[in-house]
This record gives sequence, structure tokens and C-alpha cells, in this order.
Amino acid sequence: MTPRAIIGVDLGGTHVRSGRVEGQNIISHASKAISAKAAAQVVIDEICGTIDAVFLRNDTAGIGIGVPSLVDTEKGIVYTVENIPSWKEVHLKEILEERYRVPVHVNNDANCFALGEFHFGKGRGLRHMVGLIVGTGLGAGIIVNGRLYSGANCGAGEIGAIPYREKTIEGYVSGTGLKNIYGASGEDLCERAGRKDAQALEIFSSFGKDFGHAVQTVLYAFDPELIVLGGSVSKAFRFYESAMKEQLKSFAYPHALARLKIQVSEEPRIALLGAAALCLDAAAPKVC
Repeated sequence: MTPRAIIGVDLGGTHVRSGRVEGQNIISHASKAISAKAAAQVVIDEICGTIDAVFLRNDTAGIGIGVPSLVDTEKGIVYTVENIPSWKEVHLKEILEERYRVPVHVNNDANCFALGEFHFGKGRGLRHMVGLIVGTGLGAGIIVNGRLYSGANCGAGEIGAIPYREKTIEGYVSGTGLKNIYGASGEDLCERAGRKDAQALEIFSSFGKDFGHAVQTVLYAFDPELIVLGGSVSKAFRFYESAMKEQLKSFAYPHALARLKIQVSEEPRIALLGAAALCLDAAAPKVC
């Protein structure tokens, strides 16, 4: 029997979630709080507990896992997970393949987000897209010719680290940037803007100009058909979209801009679907 399902695993700072994906649907899932301050093996066991809940040995083709850190994607080694201090160097692919005897693919959460949108969300049917996560920080996942591009060190798409004004792009275009500059969270500002609070609307206008610069950086580097936004601050997109568009008027190639779509993710389970999509990406034919 040919296996029908793939498993997606989303490792966050407080919880791990696993889902069994068949076709376009998550047919079963499991979630567990993790002991983030515990020894590395304790967290590994908690991850395996959620996988065990959805794994069928004779009907699972592979496992994909998204983590909030840099990854050696070839060897599946996870380095320095910020919220899990004991995870300095975890050979996660090797550990999980030995336990489950199926191929395991590991990548960072931004890349998984982009893959999830490409295979299950806004990017279906396209060839070139960028998933831009505007949350605590700013990161991107890049799809080129229908395949994920991670770079030599899983560092492709770290546009937030590019120098900009007195800081970096992330220093202005992120939840942390909003907190540091204006002393308010993105969620709070979004709620206030929804009540037409003048100060919050002005903050988002300024944010939108900086965000427009971030989008231009993406366009010059990757020229995608679509940019899909995720992360907590993307929920306020309607409040800074106009300022972003005004900033984009200075983009050098208006014909490319006219064809570009910028949309907000609408799939609440995209982290699980994106992790599972690592298996789909690994099986896809390579395109030169």
C-alpha cells in the first residue's frame, strides 16, 4: 500500500503541535505544552508524544517539522532555539528517522509558512512567491520555480537583518519595533486603530512607510508574483496598507508592481500544513 499521509510538526516556544495531513486536510492533530526550560531530551520526548498520537506506521510517507531557529537543512540539525535553552545543537532528523523509520525534513518556521501557503493556501497555482512573517520579528520564506529556496545556511529570507536607517529593517517593521519605538504592542495598536484612535492610525501610517521599504527589498531581491503576510502584525494590514502603497510608488519597475499581489494569510493551521509541506517540497522535481 502506498502511504497516503504526511505528518506536520510545529515546534513553538511554549507548545508543540502535530497534524496528520491527507490531501488538503488535517485529519487528526495533537498538541502539548513543552517543558521549555528542561533538558533537550525531555522536549524531544514531548515532540514524539504528539507525533505518536497521529502517526500510522504503514500509512505515513514522511514527517516535516518547523522550528523557530536556524537549521542545517541537509543534516536536519537544529541550532540554538531561543526559547528552549537546552537546544544548542539537536540532531533532530537523525533522532526522528531512527524512531519512526520514515524520511524527516526540518526547516525554520518562516520557510514552513511560505511552503504552507504555496501548497495549501494563497500561493496554489503560482511559481514564485514570498511568505513574509511580520510578528515579533521579520522573516521571509522564498519559493522560486515552485521550490523552497533556503540558501546555503538556511539563512535566505532574513530581510529583517538588512541595515535600514539607524537600525535594521526588523527594528522598524516588527512587533518588537512597534514596542521599542512607540511603547505599544501590535495587538493593542490594532484594537485602538479599529476604534479610529488618531495616534494609533498615525503610528500605522509611519509603520506602513517602513513596511513599504521592506516590500521593495523583497521585490528587488526576488521579484515574486505574490507576497503572503503572516504573523501577529499582519492582522493590522488594513491600517498600514495605504501608506505601504504610497511608499511603493517609488519602486523602479511599475510594470512588475502592477502584477504583484499582496495578501494576508487566512489559514489558521498554516504552521502545521507548512511543516507537512516540507515533505511535498522534498519530493518535487528540481527545476534549474
